[in-house]
Amino acid sequence: MAYWLIKSEPDAWSWEQQVARGAKGEPWSGVRNFQARANMNAMKKGERAFFYHSNIGKEIVGIVEIIREAYQDPSDETGKWTCVDVKAVEPFKTPAPLADIKLDPKLKDMVLAKNSRLSVQPVSVEEWKYLCKLGGVKP
Repeated sequence: MAYWLIKSEPDAWSWEQQVARGAKGEPWSGVRNFQARANMNAMKKGERAFFYHSNIGKEIVGIVEIIREAYQDPSDETGKWTCVDVKAVEPFKTPAPLADIKLDPKLKDMVLAKNSRLSVQPVSVEEWKYLCKLGGVKP
């Protein structure tokens, strides 16, 4: 199983909105970056991702599950972009701020610490377990 991190500006789509969608989930649409698209295309149903609030907060706030693999993004008229569907699984008891992640030696190689602008990114198994512990949730 692979792990991921997906980013959203909370004033555009927040953790609370994601939770409110329930088991139906929500398309993770609007991604317009080739590397992020490649990461979404690699996602498999049942895999998990950290839900990260960007711009406002800049912190991991919860965990989502991929419930539908990559398909044509309905918000894209060009036909070039894909999306996946995700549902909320669990909030972090203690959010993990970007500033702390960048300072933590155990997370120095994490994509988020090196390329915090990439909106969909992989997370290693070790990073996943460590961040879950920091967030107060089971991996």
